[in-house]
Amino acid sequence: MYALIIVVFIIGYIGIALEHTINVNKTAIAIVTGILCWTLFMFAWENSILSLSEDFSVFLRQMDHSQDNHQELGIEELHREFVIHSLTEHLGAISQILFFLIGAMTIVELVDSHRGFDFITDRIKTKDQRILLWVVCWITFFLSAVLDNLTTTIVMVTLIRKLVPKGETKLFFASMIVIAANAGGAWSPIGDVTTTMLWIGGQITTLSIVKSLFVPSVICMLAPLMVLSFTMKRNPQGLTIDSIQLEKNQGGNGKLMLFLGVGALVSVPVFKTLTHMPPYAGILLGLGLLWIISELINPEKDEAIRKKYTVAGALSRIDVPSVLFFLGILLAVGSLESMQVLNQLAAWLDQTFGDQRIIITLIGFLSAVVDNVPLVAASMGMYDLSLFTTDHMVWQYLAYCAGTGGSMLIIGSAAGVAAMGMEKISFIWYVRKISWLALIGYLSGAGIYILMQSAAQ
Repeated sequence: MYALIIVVFIIGYIGIALEHTINVNKTAIAIVTGILCWTLFMFAWENSILSLSEDFSVFLRQMDHSQDNHQELGIEELHREFVIHSLTEHLGAISQILFFLIGAMTIVELVDSHRGFDFITDRIKTKDQRILLWVVCWITFFLSAVLDNLTTTIVMVTLIRKLVPKGETKLFFASMIVIAANAGGAWSPIGDVTTTMLWIGGQITTLSIVKSLFVPSVICMLAPLMVLSFTMKRNPQGLTIDSIQLEKNQGGNGKLMLFLGVGALVSVPVFKTLTHMPPYAGILLGLGLLWIISELINPEKDEAIRKKYTVAGALSRIDVPSVLFFLGILLAVGSLESMQVLNQLAAWLDQTFGDQRIIITLIGFLSAVVDNVPLVAASMGMYDLSLFTTDHMVWQYLAYCAGTGGSMLIIGSAAGVAAMGMEKISFIWYVRKISWLALIGYLSGAGIYILMQSAAQ
Protein backbone atom coordinates (compact mmCIF):
# COMPACT_ATOMS: atom_id res chain seq x y z
CA MET A 1 0.00 0.00 0.00
CA TYR A 2 2.87 2.39 0.79
CA ALA A 3 4.28 1.80 -2.69
CA LEU A 4 0.90 2.73 -4.17
CA ILE A 5 0.83 5.98 -2.16
CA ILE A 6 4.28 6.91 -3.45
CA VAL A 7 3.15 6.14 -7.03
CA VAL A 8 0.08 8.38 -6.57
CA PHE A 9 2.33 11.15 -5.23
CA ILE A 10 4.74 10.86 -8.18
CA ILE A 11 1.89 10.85 -10.72
CA GLY A 12 0.48 13.95 -9.03
CA TYR A 13 3.88 15.61 -9.20
CA ILE A 14 4.18 14.86 -12.91
CA GLY A 15 0.67 16.18 -13.49
CA ILE A 16 1.57 19.45 -11.75
CA ALA A 17 4.75 19.82 -13.83
CA LEU A 18 2.81 19.14 -17.06
CA GLU A 19 -0.12 21.41 -16.16
CA HIS A 20 0.01 23.38 -19.41
CA THR A 21 0.51 20.28 -21.54
CA ILE A 22 -2.43 18.29 -20.19
CA ASN A 23 -4.59 21.42 -19.70
CA VAL A 24 -5.58 20.50 -16.14
CA ASN A 25 -5.12 23.11 -13.41
CA LYS A 26 -2.35 22.16 -10.98
CA THR A 27 -4.57 23.10 -8.03
CA ALA A 28 -7.06 20.37 -8.91
CA ILE A 29 -4.25 17.84 -9.30
CA ALA A 30 -2.67 18.85 -5.97
CA ILE A 31 -5.95 18.58 -4.03
CA VAL A 32 -6.78 15.15 -5.49
CA THR A 33 -3.23 13.94 -4.83
CA GLY A 34 -3.24 15.13 -1.23
CA ILE A 35 -6.59 13.59 -0.32
CA LEU A 36 -5.84 10.32 -2.13
CA CYS A 37 -2.52 9.94 -0.31
CA TRP A 38 -4.17 10.30 3.10
CA THR A 39 -7.09 8.06 2.12
CA LEU A 40 -4.76 5.28 1.02
CA PHE A 41 -2.69 5.81 4.16
CA MET A 42 -5.84 5.10 6.21
CA PHE A 43 -5.97 1.59 4.74
CA ALA A 44 -2.25 0.85 5.12
CA TRP A 45 -2.62 -0.44 8.67
CA GLU A 46 -0.85 -3.76 8.03
CA ASN A 47 2.55 -1.98 7.83
CA SER A 48 2.02 0.38 10.75
CA ILE A 49 3.98 -1.29 13.52
CA LEU A 50 6.94 -2.18 11.28
CA SER A 51 7.49 1.23 9.69
CA LEU A 52 5.94 3.62 12.19
CA SER A 53 6.87 2.06 15.53
CA GLU A 54 8.55 5.20 16.86
CA ASP A 55 5.70 7.47 15.79
CA PHE A 56 3.20 5.02 17.20
CA SER A 57 5.00 5.06 20.54
CA VAL A 58 4.78 8.84 20.70
CA PHE A 59 1.16 8.71 19.61
CA LEU A 60 0.26 6.14 22.26
CA ARG A 61 1.89 8.20 24.98
CA GLN A 62 0.02 11.31 23.84
CA MET A 63 -3.28 9.44 23.73
CA ASP A 64 -2.51 7.75 27.04
CA HIS A 65 -2.85 4.26 25.58
CA SER A 66 -1.24 1.50 27.60
CA GLN A 67 0.10 -1.73 26.14
CA ASP A 68 -3.12 -3.43 27.28
CA ASN A 69 -5.23 -0.90 25.37
CA HIS A 70 -2.99 -1.44 22.39
CA GLN A 71 -3.85 -5.13 22.36
CA GLU A 72 -7.52 -4.46 23.12
CA LEU A 73 -8.10 -1.96 20.30
CA GLY A 74 -6.10 -3.83 17.70
CA ILE A 75 -3.53 -2.55 15.21
CA GLU A 76 -6.09 -1.51 12.59
CA GLU A 77 -8.11 0.70 14.94
CA LEU A 78 -4.99 2.26 16.45
CA HIS A 79 -3.65 2.96 12.97
CA ARG A 80 -6.82 4.79 11.99
CA GLU A 81 -6.63 6.91 15.15
CA PHE A 82 -3.01 7.63 14.36
CA VAL A 83 -3.81 8.72 10.79
CA ILE A 84 -6.57 11.07 11.96
CA HIS A 85 -4.30 12.45 14.68
CA SER A 86 -1.46 13.02 12.17
CA LEU A 87 -3.78 14.60 9.62
CA THR A 88 -5.12 17.00 12.25
CA GLU A 89 -1.59 18.00 13.27
CA HIS A 90 -0.49 18.59 9.67
CA LEU A 91 -3.63 20.55 8.87
CA GLY A 92 -2.97 22.82 11.84
CA ALA A 93 0.57 23.56 10.61
CA ILE A 94 -0.62 24.05 7.02
CA SER A 95 -3.40 26.41 8.11
CA GLN A 96 -0.84 28.80 9.57
CA ILE A 97 0.78 29.13 6.15
CA LEU A 98 -2.54 29.48 4.33
CA PHE A 99 -3.88 32.18 6.66
CA PHE A 100 -0.62 34.08 6.32
CA LEU A 101 -0.78 33.89 2.52
CA ILE A 102 -4.42 34.98 2.43
CA GLY A 103 -3.69 37.96 4.66
CA ALA A 104 -0.61 39.06 2.72
CA MET A 105 -2.26 38.64 -0.69
CA THR A 106 -5.31 40.62 0.44
CA ILE A 107 -3.17 43.50 1.72
CA VAL A 108 -1.28 43.67 -1.59
CA GLU A 109 -4.55 43.62 -3.56
CA LEU A 110 -5.89 46.44 -1.39
CA VAL A 111 -2.83 48.62 -2.03
CA ASP A 112 -3.02 47.84 -5.75
CA SER A 113 -6.73 48.74 -5.92
CA HIS A 114 -5.82 52.21 -4.65
CA ARG A 115 -2.92 52.29 -7.17
CA GLY A 116 -0.49 52.81 -4.32
CA PHE A 117 2.32 51.21 -6.33
CA ASP A 118 2.17 54.11 -8.80
CA PHE A 119 4.00 56.13 -6.15
CA ILE A 120 7.04 53.96 -6.98
CA THR A 121 6.64 53.54 -10.73
CA ASP A 122 6.00 57.25 -11.42
CA ARG A 123 9.51 58.08 -10.27
CA ILE A 124 11.33 56.14 -12.99
CA LYS A 125 12.43 58.75 -15.55
CA THR A 126 15.51 57.39 -17.33
CA LYS A 127 15.49 56.69 -21.08
CA ASP A 128 18.74 54.70 -21.05
CA GLN A 129 17.83 51.06 -21.54
CA ARG A 130 20.74 49.66 -19.52
CA ILE A 131 20.16 52.07 -16.64
CA LEU A 132 16.46 51.26 -16.77
CA LEU A 133 17.27 47.54 -16.53
CA TRP A 134 19.35 48.14 -13.41
CA VAL A 135 16.68 50.36 -11.85
CA VAL A 136 13.92 47.87 -12.56
CA CYS A 137 15.95 44.96 -11.16
CA TRP A 138 16.90 46.77 -7.94
CA ILE A 139 13.32 47.90 -7.37
CA THR A 140 12.15 44.34 -8.02
CA PHE A 141 14.80 42.91 -5.67
CA PHE A 142 13.81 45.02 -2.66
CA LEU A 143 10.09 45.13 -3.43
CA SER A 144 10.04 41.33 -3.58
CA ALA A 145 11.56 41.14 -0.11
CA VAL A 146 8.76 43.30 1.30
CA LEU A 147 5.85 41.90 -0.70
CA ASP A 148 6.48 38.55 -2.39
CA ASN A 149 8.10 37.47 -5.64
CA LEU A 150 4.85 36.63 -7.43
CA THR A 151 3.11 39.93 -6.65
CA THR A 152 6.25 41.93 -7.38
CA THR A 153 6.65 40.23 -10.75
CA ILE A 154 3.09 41.11 -11.71
CA VAL A 155 3.58 44.74 -10.66
CA MET A 156 6.94 45.15 -12.41
CA VAL A 157 5.96 43.37 -15.64
CA THR A 158 2.93 45.66 -15.79
CA LEU A 159 5.33 48.59 -15.40
CA ILE A 160 7.71 47.58 -18.20
CA ARG A 161 4.75 47.26 -20.57
CA LYS A 162 4.57 51.03 -20.29
CA LEU A 163 8.33 51.63 -20.39
CA VAL A 164 9.80 49.19 -22.90
CA PRO A 165 8.83 48.69 -26.57
CA LYS A 166 7.52 45.34 -27.74
CA GLY A 167 9.94 42.71 -28.92
CA GLU A 168 12.82 40.71 -27.51
CA THR A 169 13.97 43.61 -25.35
CA LYS A 170 10.81 43.41 -23.28
CA LEU A 171 11.28 39.63 -22.90
CA PHE A 172 14.76 40.21 -21.49
CA PHE A 173 13.37 42.76 -19.04
CA ALA A 174 10.60 40.39 -17.95
CA SER A 175 13.06 37.52 -17.53
CA MET A 176 15.41 39.61 -15.40
CA ILE A 177 12.43 40.64 -13.28
CA VAL A 178 11.83 36.94 -12.59
CA ILE A 179 15.47 36.41 -11.54
CA ALA A 180 15.52 39.56 -9.40
CA ALA A 181 12.16 38.76 -7.77
CA ASN A 182 13.23 35.24 -6.84
CA ALA A 183 16.59 36.47 -5.51
CA GLY A 184 14.92 39.25 -3.53
CA GLY A 185 12.37 36.90 -2.01
CA ALA A 186 14.96 34.37 -0.81
CA TRP A 187 16.54 36.52 1.92
CA SER A 188 13.30 37.80 3.44
CA PRO A 189 10.96 35.73 5.63
CA ILE A 190 7.97 37.22 3.81
CA GLY A 191 9.47 37.45 0.32
CA ASP A 192 8.97 33.89 -0.88
CA VAL A 193 6.44 31.28 0.20
CA THR A 194 9.17 28.70 0.76
CA THR A 195 11.14 31.03 3.03
CA THR A 196 7.87 31.84 4.79
CA MET A 197 7.27 28.12 5.31
CA LEU A 198 10.69 27.73 6.93
CA TRP A 199 10.12 30.85 9.04
CA ILE A 200 6.70 29.78 10.27
CA GLY A 201 8.00 26.25 10.88
CA GLY A 202 10.73 27.57 13.20
CA GLN A 203 13.65 26.53 10.97
CA ILE A 204 14.89 30.11 10.47
CA THR A 205 14.62 33.46 12.24
CA THR A 206 14.27 36.89 10.65
CA LEU A 207 17.59 38.54 11.49
CA SER A 208 19.61 35.42 10.80
CA ILE A 209 18.16 34.77 7.34
CA VAL A 210 18.59 38.41 6.33
CA LYS A 211 22.19 38.48 7.56
CA SER A 212 23.12 35.16 5.95
CA LEU A 213 21.37 35.38 2.57
CA PHE A 214 21.35 39.07 1.64
CA VAL A 215 24.80 39.08 0.01
CA PRO A 216 24.37 35.72 -1.82
CA SER A 217 20.97 36.89 -3.09
CA VAL A 218 22.46 40.16 -4.37
CA ILE A 219 25.18 38.21 -6.18
CA CYS A 220 22.54 35.89 -7.63
CA MET A 221 20.89 38.90 -9.26
CA LEU A 222 24.02 40.91 -10.11
CA ALA A 223 25.90 38.16 -11.99
CA PRO A 224 23.33 37.73 -14.81
CA LEU A 225 22.45 41.44 -14.72
CA MET A 226 26.04 42.49 -15.39
CA VAL A 227 26.39 40.03 -18.25
CA LEU A 228 23.11 41.06 -19.86
CA SER A 229 23.69 44.81 -19.47
CA PHE A 230 26.84 44.58 -21.61
CA THR A 231 24.87 43.13 -24.54
CA MET A 232 22.12 45.77 -24.57
CA LYS A 233 22.02 49.01 -26.51
CA ARG A 234 22.09 52.27 -24.59
CA ASN A 235 19.26 54.21 -26.28
CA PRO A 236 16.90 51.95 -28.19
CA GLN A 237 14.43 53.51 -30.54
CA GLY A 238 10.95 53.78 -29.12
CA LEU A 239 11.80 54.12 -25.40
CA THR A 240 9.59 57.12 -24.59
CA ILE A 241 9.10 57.08 -20.85
CA ASP A 242 8.31 60.76 -20.41
CA SER A 243 5.21 60.43 -22.57
CA ILE A 244 3.73 57.63 -20.48
CA GLN A 245 0.38 58.43 -18.95
CA LEU A 246 -0.37 56.06 -16.12
CA GLU A 247 -3.92 55.37 -15.11
CA LYS A 248 -5.13 57.84 -12.51
CA ASN A 249 -6.02 56.69 -9.05
CA GLN A 250 -9.76 56.33 -8.92
CA GLY A 251 -9.94 55.14 -5.34
CA GLY A 252 -7.86 57.90 -3.79
CA ASN A 253 -5.44 57.65 -0.86
CA GLY A 254 -2.88 55.64 -2.85
CA LYS A 255 0.13 56.87 -0.85
CA LEU A 256 -1.68 56.30 2.44
CA MET A 257 -2.62 52.72 1.56
CA LEU A 258 0.89 51.99 0.23
CA PHE A 259 2.40 53.21 3.50
CA LEU A 260 -0.08 51.32 5.66
CA GLY A 261 0.02 48.14 3.58
CA VAL A 262 3.81 47.90 3.42
CA GLY A 263 3.93 48.85 7.11
CA ALA A 264 1.56 45.99 7.97
CA LEU A 265 3.70 43.50 6.04
CA VAL A 266 7.02 44.70 7.38
CA SER A 267 5.77 44.79 10.98
CA VAL A 268 4.91 41.07 11.01
CA PRO A 269 8.46 39.92 11.93
CA VAL A 270 8.58 42.63 14.61
CA PHE A 271 5.21 41.50 15.96
CA LYS A 272 6.43 37.90 16.12
CA THR A 273 9.62 38.89 17.93
CA LEU A 274 7.89 41.08 20.51
CA THR A 275 4.82 38.94 21.24
CA HIS A 276 6.05 35.42 20.33
CA MET A 277 2.75 34.99 18.51
CA PRO A 278 2.83 33.07 15.19
CA PRO A 279 3.23 35.15 12.00
CA TYR A 280 -0.30 34.51 10.76
CA ALA A 281 -1.64 36.31 13.86
CA GLY A 282 0.43 39.38 12.98
CA ILE A 283 -0.67 39.45 9.36
CA LEU A 284 -4.33 39.01 10.32
CA LEU A 285 -4.03 41.85 12.85
CA GLY A 286 -2.61 44.11 10.14
CA LEU A 287 -5.34 43.02 7.73
CA GLY A 288 -8.05 43.76 10.29
CA LEU A 289 -6.70 47.25 10.96
CA LEU A 290 -6.46 47.98 7.23
CA TRP A 291 -10.00 46.71 6.79
CA ILE A 292 -11.27 49.24 9.35
CA ILE A 293 -9.36 52.07 7.68
CA SER A 294 -10.52 51.11 4.19
CA GLU A 295 -14.13 51.19 5.37
CA LEU A 296 -13.76 54.68 6.79
CA ILE A 297 -12.08 56.45 3.86
CA ASN A 298 -14.05 57.95 0.96
CA PRO A 299 -17.34 58.02 2.92
CA GLU A 300 -18.94 60.26 0.30
CA LYS A 301 -18.68 57.66 -2.47
CA ASP A 302 -21.46 55.28 -3.44
CA GLU A 303 -21.43 51.97 -1.53
CA ALA A 304 -20.89 49.87 -4.67
CA ILE A 305 -17.94 52.02 -5.74
CA ARG A 306 -16.42 52.20 -2.26
CA LYS A 307 -16.49 48.41 -1.87
CA LYS A 308 -13.92 48.06 -4.67
CA TYR A 309 -11.40 49.88 -2.47
CA THR A 310 -12.02 47.94 0.75
CA VAL A 311 -10.68 44.62 2.00
CA ALA A 312 -14.01 43.03 1.09
CA GLY A 313 -13.33 43.89 -2.54
CA ALA A 314 -9.68 42.82 -2.30
CA LEU A 315 -10.68 39.42 -0.93
CA SER A 316 -12.71 38.75 -4.06
CA ARG A 317 -9.59 39.30 -6.21
CA ILE A 318 -6.96 37.22 -4.41
CA ASP A 319 -5.60 34.12 -6.11
CA VAL A 320 -7.62 31.47 -4.26
CA PRO A 321 -6.47 28.60 -6.56
CA SER A 322 -2.86 29.24 -5.47
CA VAL A 323 -3.89 29.01 -1.82
CA LEU A 324 -5.71 25.73 -2.45
CA PHE A 325 -2.69 24.44 -4.40
CA PHE A 326 -0.52 24.91 -1.33
CA LEU A 327 -3.14 23.10 0.74
CA GLY A 328 -3.22 20.11 -1.60
CA ILE A 329 0.52 19.70 -2.11
CA LEU A 330 1.34 20.21 1.57
CA LEU A 331 -1.24 17.60 2.52
CA ALA A 332 0.36 15.16 0.08
CA VAL A 333 3.84 15.81 1.47
CA GLY A 334 2.48 15.51 5.02
CA SER A 335 1.27 11.98 4.31
CA LEU A 336 4.76 10.94 3.17
CA GLU A 337 6.24 12.52 6.27
CA SER A 338 3.85 10.62 8.55
CA MET A 339 4.74 7.38 6.74
CA GLN A 340 8.46 8.09 7.41
CA VAL A 341 9.16 8.03 3.65
CA LEU A 342 10.95 11.38 3.84
CA ASN A 343 13.14 10.23 6.71
CA GLN A 344 14.13 7.20 4.69
CA LEU A 345 14.88 9.44 1.69
CA ALA A 346 17.05 11.68 3.86
CA ALA A 347 18.98 8.65 5.09
CA TRP A 348 19.52 7.45 1.49
CA LEU A 349 20.75 10.88 0.39
CA ASP A 350 23.13 11.06 3.34
CA GLN A 351 24.53 7.63 2.50
CA THR A 352 24.85 8.47 -1.20
CA PHE A 353 26.20 12.03 -1.06
CA GLY A 354 27.02 12.61 2.58
CA ASP A 355 27.41 16.39 2.36
CA GLN A 356 24.16 18.35 2.96
CA ARG A 357 25.50 21.19 0.81
CA ILE A 358 25.57 18.90 -2.24
CA ILE A 359 22.10 17.57 -1.47
CA ILE A 360 20.56 21.03 -1.08
CA THR A 361 22.33 22.34 -4.20
CA LEU A 362 20.70 19.50 -6.13
CA ILE A 363 17.34 20.44 -4.59
CA GLY A 364 17.86 23.91 -6.08
CA PHE A 365 18.35 22.42 -9.54
CA LEU A 366 15.30 20.23 -9.05
CA SER A 367 13.22 23.29 -8.11
CA ALA A 368 13.67 24.51 -11.70
CA VAL A 369 11.64 21.50 -12.85
CA VAL A 370 9.35 20.85 -9.90
CA ASP A 371 7.48 23.42 -7.81
CA ASN A 372 9.68 24.56 -4.91
CA VAL A 373 6.80 24.50 -2.38
CA PRO A 374 6.57 20.69 -2.19
CA LEU A 375 10.37 20.42 -2.38
CA VAL A 376 10.81 22.59 0.71
CA ALA A 377 7.91 20.87 2.43
CA ALA A 378 9.58 17.52 1.73
CA SER A 379 12.94 18.81 2.99
CA MET A 380 11.31 20.07 6.19
CA GLY A 381 10.07 16.53 6.73
CA MET A 382 13.42 14.96 5.80
CA TYR A 383 15.50 16.80 8.36
CA ASP A 384 14.66 16.93 12.06
CA LEU A 385 14.84 20.22 13.98
CA SER A 386 16.38 18.35 16.89
CA LEU A 387 19.34 17.46 14.67
CA PHE A 388 19.48 20.59 12.50
CA THR A 389 18.50 23.35 14.90
CA THR A 390 16.95 26.74 14.07
CA ASP A 391 19.17 28.83 11.75
CA HIS A 392 21.35 25.86 10.90
CA MET A 393 23.19 26.08 7.60
CA VAL A 394 20.88 23.43 6.14
CA TRP A 395 17.80 25.63 6.53
CA GLN A 396 19.46 28.85 5.36
CA TYR A 397 21.02 27.24 2.31
CA LEU A 398 17.72 25.49 1.54
CA ALA A 399 15.94 28.87 1.58
CA TYR A 400 18.47 30.24 -0.92
CA CYS A 401 18.58 27.24 -3.26
CA ALA A 402 14.84 26.60 -3.36
CA GLY A 403 14.08 30.30 -3.74
CA THR A 404 16.54 31.07 -6.56
CA GLY A 405 16.98 27.72 -8.32
CA GLY A 406 13.57 28.02 -9.96
CA SER A 407 14.84 30.92 -12.09
CA MET A 408 16.76 28.49 -14.30
CA LEU A 409 13.53 27.58 -16.11
CA ILE A 410 10.55 29.82 -16.80
CA ILE A 411 8.22 27.22 -15.24
CA GLY A 412 10.41 26.79 -12.17
CA SER A 413 8.77 29.46 -10.02
CA ALA A 414 5.46 31.21 -9.55
CA ALA A 415 7.11 34.44 -10.67
CA GLY A 416 8.30 32.79 -13.88
CA VAL A 417 4.92 31.30 -14.67
CA ALA A 418 3.29 34.71 -14.13
CA ALA A 419 5.76 36.46 -16.45
CA MET A 420 5.39 33.67 -18.99
CA GLY A 421 1.64 34.18 -19.10
CA MET A 422 1.75 37.98 -19.15
CA GLU A 423 4.44 38.39 -21.83
CA LYS A 424 3.99 35.08 -23.72
CA ILE A 425 7.60 34.06 -23.05
CA SER A 426 8.45 30.86 -24.90
CA PHE A 427 9.89 28.01 -22.83
CA ILE A 428 12.52 27.32 -25.52
CA TRP A 429 13.43 31.03 -25.84
CA TYR A 430 13.99 31.24 -22.09
CA VAL A 431 16.18 28.13 -22.13
CA ARG A 432 18.30 29.53 -24.97
CA LYS A 433 18.59 33.13 -23.77
CA ILE A 434 18.13 33.20 -20.00
CA SER A 435 18.69 29.80 -18.36
CA TRP A 436 22.48 30.02 -18.59
CA LEU A 437 22.39 33.50 -17.06
CA ALA A 438 20.20 32.28 -14.21
CA LEU A 439 22.56 29.33 -13.72
CA ILE A 440 25.52 31.69 -13.39
CA GLY A 441 23.64 33.71 -10.80
CA TYR A 442 22.50 30.64 -8.86
CA LEU A 443 25.97 29.09 -8.65
CA SER A 444 27.64 32.44 -7.89
CA GLY A 445 25.32 33.11 -4.96
CA ALA A 446 25.66 29.54 -3.72
CA GLY A 447 29.45 29.81 -3.84
CA ILE A 448 29.40 33.09 -1.92
CA TYR A 449 27.16 31.58 0.78
CA ILE A 450 29.43 28.56 1.23
CA LEU A 451 32.51 30.82 1.42
CA MET A 452 30.80 33.04 4.00
CA GLN A 453 29.89 30.00 6.11
CA SER A 454 33.42 28.62 5.87
CA ALA A 455 34.89 31.97 6.91
CA ALA A 456 32.51 32.22 9.87
CA GLN A 457 33.53 28.81 11.24
